[in-house]
Amino acid sequence: MKVLLIKDVYKLGRAGDVKKVADGYGRNFLIPQGLAVLATAGAMKQIEKIKSQAEIRRTEVNSELKGIADQIQGVVLTFPAKAGETGKLYGSITTQDIATALQEKTRYEVKRQQVDTQPIRMLGEFTAHVRLTMDLVPEIKIIVHREGESAESMKEEEAPAESRKEEKPKRAGRKPKEEIAVEEVTAE
Repeated sequence: MKVLLIKDVYKLGRAGDVKKVADGYGRNFLIPQGLAVLATAGAMKQIEKIKSQAEIRRTEVNSELKGIADQIQGVVLTFPAKAGETGKLYGSITTQDIATALQEKTRYEVKRQQVDTQPIRMLGEFTAHVRLTMDLVPEIKIIVHREGESAESMKEEEAPAESRKEEKPKRAGRKPKEEIAVEEVTAE
């Protein structure tokens, strides 16, 4: 199905674009949400009008949210979490957790759909992007540290933990074929 986008749609296109989408996506989501219309001959005549209106709307929204994007850019969020000895969390830090913490820190309502990252399941430092508009995507820093410890002590522990990984002893198990052959020859 071909549709004419009326509004900007994340990961699909900007207003005024004609896109070929799956029938169900167009019929069940884009058209009912008012994001697109069927690409008929009558609709195609209005492409320039839709593009110019969308450009005006986009610049207005970007100018409004520019100050908020500057506030969000470079924000550092810290999360204490329970974790095992290897640094793997019991549970995870989700986009909802990040959105809630960001909302408390900046006093701007951020929806979880705007936070662009995978759920965090390890201790450490991570970056996430917050999609305010298609053009404004500030980056935030997320630090996950063990509960009861400070974030600085986590950095000090990372260096010794990496050296411990390299010194792993070999597991006892089956011997390679070469060693078995050598033992049989010496037994005679």
